[in-house]
Amino acid sequence: MNLASQSGEAGAGQLLFANFNQDNTEVKRASRAAGLGRRAVVWSLAVGSKSGYKFFSLSSVDKLEQIYECTDTEDVCIVERLFSSSLVAIVSLKAPRKLKVCHFKKGTEICNYSYSNTILAVKLNRQRLIVCLEESLYIHNIRDMKVLHTIRETPPNPAGLCALSINNDNCYLAYPGSATIGEVQVFDTINLRAANMIPAHDSPLAALAFDASGTKLATASEKGTVIRVFSIPEGQKLFEFRRGVKRCVSICSLAFSMDGMFLSASSNTETVHIFKLETVKEKPPEEPTTWTGYFGKVLMASTSYLPSQVTEMFNQGRAFATVRLPFCGHKNICSLATIQKIPRLLVGAADGYLYMYNLDPQEGGECALMKQHRLDGSLETTNEILDSASHDCPLVTQTYGAAAGKGTYVPSSPARLAYTDDLGAVGGACLEDEASALRLDEDSEHPPMILRTD
Repeated sequence: MNLASQSGEAGAGQLLFANFNQDNTEVKRASRAAGLGRRAVVWSLAVGSKSGYKFFSLSSVDKLEQIYECTDTEDVCIVERLFSSSLVAIVSLKAPRKLKVCHFKKGTEICNYSYSNTILAVKLNRQRLIVCLEESLYIHNIRDMKVLHTIRETPPNPAGLCALSINNDNCYLAYPGSATIGEVQVFDTINLRAANMIPAHDSPLAALAFDASGTKLATASEKGTVIRVFSIPEGQKLFEFRRGVKRCVSICSLAFSMDGMFLSASSNTETVHIFKLETVKEKPPEEPTTWTGYFGKVLMASTSYLPSQVTEMFNQGRAFATVRLPFCGHKNICSLATIQKIPRLLVGAADGYLYMYNLDPQEGGECALMKQHRLDGSLETTNEILDSASHDCPLVTQTYGAAAGKGTYVPSSPARLAYTDDLGAVGGACLEDEASALRLDEDSEHPPMILRTD
């Protein structure tokens, strides 16, 4: 999530971007004792800052292990890692129209592309790489970075809102179909054709997220009170959850758990809501034997005569679990992961910290804060963090488009040009040895590199 700040001071003001990798990838590693392969969960966090970018391993709650750091590129406002491979896509505020695709383990640039406008978001899976501009979307084949299709003249999308499924078989892209209402366009990136249009909300969209299977899409509007889940590609509404009714909020992030059973929603408030996606089995109706039972039956029957808005509230699910963050007003991104065999909610925030909470998958309720870490990698005790007065003050943030507007356009070298699009996508001359050597379906080929300093 873009966290570009106007502040030029050290600390949280250094943070420009934070995002979790697409899933908690299982990587096959060799056992030293027996020489046998085993499956290990790898979950990582990418952080972009004014000084470069870093990757952190999230295999433990107690320690935030830095696995890579790059200081060659400054003001990194987008850094997206392909699962647990060494492929990384980078955008800098100094060249906001230029995308660099690198092999961070080898320290080499695979290719670069320049576009006609500011890059607002980049999404990756093992089939496609998506570049989102304000009024267009570019679909690249990730194996050779050729542009396969361009979705032109999309409604103005200054936030760069879009979502890409990580599933190879259900490889869908979702993006706003309107700037005035909550219309979702679903695009099949394999067959390169529109799949569906979903009228999700009355207000413009604020957040989108696919589940791991690519068969469910969660949506939220700018109003922020209702979260909906739709089947993909059919577009049938499966679930509807109410975040609250007292106030409208700005939804920052939606995230499914890997099994698709839970959905988290964070906002600019201090509360993160976690919903459970379960269908309640209907029991056969029983005749009431008491006055209160009869009254309840009459009340439920009367809902058919109420306005549709009131009836919907009766049918909306409530939060299964909640998290109370030690701040409000900060932009943030959340993720549901299993770390050390325990379900966790992870929250990376613009205040410069990563928060880790435990989730009880049976009972729900309020989640307990287990640990919090500074995203610059420095050590700081929990008490010091919670007692810091400055930590509770929200950052003054601006949109990434406004921040990127201060950057300068740096065209790629003519010697590297291999593709030109009418809308201005230029570049893509891959280094042959790098492109052929990178096996995108094998995460263990490029395990996270431990940073060692003498």
